[in-house]
Amino acid sequence: MASRPLTSVFLILLVGSVTDSSAAFDPIIRFPTTRTMTVDSRSNSDGEGLYCASWHLAAETNNAGAWTQIPSRCFSYFKYYMTGKRYDSDCEVVANFSLSFASTVQMDPDGKDAWIFDIDEALLTNLPYYMDHGFGSEVFNESCWDEWVALAKAPAIPSSLNLYNALKQMGFKIFVLTGRGEHQRQDTSKNLELAGYAGWEGLILRGASDVGIPATVYKSERRSVLVNEGYRIHGSTGDQWSDLLGFAVAKRSFKLPNPMYYIP
Repeated sequence: MASRPLTSVFLILLVGSVTDSSAAFDPIIRFPTTRTMTVDSRSNSDGEGLYCASWHLAAETNNAGAWTQIPSRCFSYFKYYMTGKRYDSDCEVVANFSLSFASTVQMDPDGKDAWIFDIDEALLTNLPYYMDHGFGSEVFNESCWDEWVALAKAPAIPSSLNLYNALKQMGFKIFVLTGRGEHQRQDTSKNLELAGYAGWEGLILRGASDVGIPATVYKSERRSVLVNEGYRIHGSTGDQWSDLLGFAVAKRSFKLPNPMYYIP
């Protein structure tokens, strides 16, 4: 019988600081190469649950490098994790640490104190989609994904919605920076609003010139534009390391759990 999943550990990473438009950005942790990793799937003597929990930790901490699918033997483990109480609890802990940090920020009356959110598995959960697509055990299908996005039915992550609203009340300008394409703007905006999000300062999507650019570079370039406009990026929330690393990084970056897919 498989053992119950072990406690997942997620890093809350101080990746750099942004002070003004002339600041130089030198992240503490470098993004790894995007070489596809081959994960050893040999049986663990302590059972499938132990192996899958260890693989989960390696993926979340970026020790697994680039990967395309969860190990097939871990389907039940990740189904249990994503649909049980553990995932919601992990997200809530990250949100609480985020809010604790935000409360220490000395807000400036110039209105340039900013916080950046990714969308998928950061503001919205696509769990209904991944429940029909193996919780990450299937190879990503862009056509199926685009059909799901067009439905605009992804629900909010409750703890992220609470954090989002609290940050707005504190006076942070919210920028939503996503890897979704510009052609999905209407569906994306509709989904965010239906899920309860409103009042963002900017919704930034990939344009035609961004196609093929790695997420780390694309998001760094977009953050750099904000910094050059005078914004101080105090916090950044995302489910992928590519949401958080690179240049023009936030003073504090907060990594949400996502064991279902990896974006370099």
